[in-house]
Amino acid sequence: MVRIRLIILCLFSLALTPAAIGNTGEARSLKFYHTHTHKTLEVTYYDNGDYSEESLEKLRIFLSDWRNGHQHPIDPGVMDILWEIQKVSGSREAFEVISAYRSPETNDFLRQNSTGVAKKSQHLLGKAIDVRLRGTDSARLRDIALDLKLGGVGYYQSSDFVHVDTGRVRRW
Repeated sequence: MVRIRLIILCLFSLALTPAAIGNTGEARSLKFYHTHTHKTLEVTYYDNGDYSEESLEKLRIFLSDWRNGHQHPIDPGVMDILWEIQKVSGSREAFEVISAYRSPETNDFLRQNSTGVAKKSQHLLGKAIDVRLRGTDSARLRDIALDLKLGGVGYYQSSDFVHVDTGRVRRW
């Protein structure tokens, strides 16, 4: 059973490799605006067939827990999902970040004070992000993410944002 789980995990990890996303060596750039810190970031995180360590470090800092400053590496697969969403939507506008990495303290706080926060959230692992895409309706953003089938997709209509993660394919 453990061996089967390991094999499935390895196969799923391969699903988000640059080759699976359509590796043409094409540079992958994203723009961000953080709704809580009001900071912006424009980054080319993948180029010449590889992820940029410098850019991934910038993303780790930019997408840190805004409540307490704790940082965690961000799964580059999350960026690949956003890049694919950007390609399908045709938008080159900034993603508005509501939440990315969450420290255990922040996640516990949110669980106690709101609904819909998972105890073992992908945010704790740096594998999730909650976003809007400027100029794109959030329902369309959700539909694009669902069609990609690259991970979890949550739609929060009343708060007008979409959650995407590199966990198993699921929706809520």
